[in-house]
Amino acid sequence: MQVFKFGGASVKDAKGVKNLASVLKKVGHKNTLIIVSAMGKTTNAIEGVIKNYFENKTELQSAIQEVKKFHNEILLDLFENVNHQAFKKVNDLFDELNGFFKSNKSPDYNFVYDQVIGFGELASTTIISEYLNSIDIKNTWLDVRNHIKTDNYYRRANVNWAETQKLISSNFNKSVLNITQGFLGSDDNNFTTTLGREGSDYTAAIYAYCLNAEQVTIWKDVPGVLNADPRYFENAQLLENISYREAIELAFYGASVIHPKTLQPLQRKEIPLYVKSFLNPESAGTQIGKNVTLKPMIPCFIVKKNQVLISLSSLDFSYIVEENISEIFTLLHRYKMKVDVIQNSAISFSVCVDNIYNNLDKLLQQLKAKFKVNSHKNVSLYTIRHYNQSAINQIEKGKTVLLKQLTQETVQIITK
Repeated sequence: MQVFKFGGASVKDAKGVKNLASVLKKVGHKNTLIIVSAMGKTTNAIEGVIKNYFENKTELQSAIQEVKKFHNEILLDLFENVNHQAFKKVNDLFDELNGFFKSNKSPDYNFVYDQVIGFGELASTTIISEYLNSIDIKNTWLDVRNHIKTDNYYRRANVNWAETQKLISSNFNKSVLNITQGFLGSDDNNFTTTLGREGSDYTAAIYAYCLNAEQVTIWKDVPGVLNADPRYFENAQLLENISYREAIELAFYGASVIHPKTLQPLQRKEIPLYVKSFLNPESAGTQIGKNVTLKPMIPCFIVKKNQVLISLSSLDFSYIVEENISEIFTLLHRYKMKVDVIQNSAISFSVCVDNIYNNLDKLLQQLKAKFKVNSHKNVSLYTIRHYNQSAINQIEKGKTVLLKQLTQETVQIITK
């Protein structure tokens, strides 16, 4: 049993869908499960739909039609017969989407987000499944929400492993090619939930764990895992081998090629993870597994943009002690701030956060009741694993350094 995951960039158009089929023909697809993300920039487009639903309902239908048009153009490029059932299936999905907006009574943005955002994955897998069947790559389309059960922490749901294992074990035919959606799950009330942005990798790991898969392959538009994001760094190099521990460290610090939760279930069952190029599927790519060392041993760069640095100090110059820190973390948890860096001294405390849920103003208002507060918005957080002075100089050149923190293997630098 093997699990393949294809991201949105790999299926951004009809050519990408045809290339996915070509990859399957080249590397084989016996006893395979395919996890697929939304096509291209569909998730961003549907986020625009959700924004219009809450802020500008007059533009809602126009935004939905743009997403529908994008998928219809791909369908027209893939199927000569406009009466092919794929057209009706995709149209039915958009009817279902419109039906949700008409019937929804919940004002909760996060709930609405999760009910709507997954239509990208549902459409992409429907199109790809129908196309593969049309070229005699027979497959079974599965609704991931019938397998992966979670709590109702919308937009970042936690997996109910026992229930998920039970459902997958009893409702999965390993002997055929299956295709399903990444990123999605469902709660006890069968409302759709999501596993966090880039959660399709995690979906692949969940299935691999529950199916005792031999391996997982993530197909990307890069040769494998690179030591830096080529969008922000020149001369990025391929990492041929990475240990689970090193990969988890990179993921924790925000390496975008791997979802932070993906590696843990794979490590527990020692399932190797490969990251390969869908443009060159027969190349070796990167292997992540047990008892391998980082090869080559070079600095690895990670950047997170649009972070917020919050600096606190006591109003009366008293020490910031355990009681204060506990209170600060209670507020960070209450307002769903993702903490990336912490630094404290006798009378000050700094924290770099990701304001995912747009609760920053509420948090700052609460903090100002007890602390002197200074905040820097839109800062960049750079993390370098296996750093050297040259790597640090490269990051700091031409920037204002607001905070720097070094450990034996990792340096984190916050710049403006």
